[in-house]
Amino acid sequence: MTADLKERVLDASVQLIQEAGLGGLSMREVARRAGVSHQAPYHHFTDKAAIVAALVERGFTLLAERMEAAERTGTAAQRLRRVGRTYVDFALEQPVYFRLMFRPELTDPERFPAAEAAGGRAFAVLERLVDEVTGPQADPGRKDAMVTMHWSLVHGLATLLLDGPLASELGPGVTRGRHVDDVLSLFLER
Repeated sequence: MTADLKERVLDASVQLIQEAGLGGLSMREVARRAGVSHQAPYHHFTDKAAIVAALVERGFTLLAERMEAAERTGTAAQRLRRVGRTYVDFALEQPVYFRLMFRPELTDPERFPAAEAAGGRAFAVLERLVDEVTGPQADPGRKDAMVTMHWSLVHGLATLLLDGPLASELGPGVTRGRHVDDVLSLFLER
């Protein structure tokens, strides 16, 4: 029952943030939406910051699992493209998580190390693939730059599709997916 309570609180928090934004998150409203007493969320979370950190951890864990699945088969270039598409798809399917995950001011790494570790797990997928693409003799500085370049591409594309001008230019569905695939393919042709 206690794990169920934690999940209910987190699910209610996601719903509340989706509807009212992060500023609308309150322990009392989360409890109400989860159908529990106003004190029940405190059994798992000391405060709102703890809920946000748990959501960040959950978001990075979900992203890492999807990226790890996408990196399993194919050439390194195919897997890198598929992982990029997975990243963009995650952002579009899970906007509440995505928007929280990349706000470092919301999660103190000393207080919530599990959230940072989950982020590291997702980032490690990209580092492994870039390492494979560049080879063991590649300059470490160049590898770091390539990791940043690939991450910047997919993160920027996700952000433009989620909150930027591409959100209105490209509707959901085939057109948006084809555009993402075209961008990633062009980038990897270099």
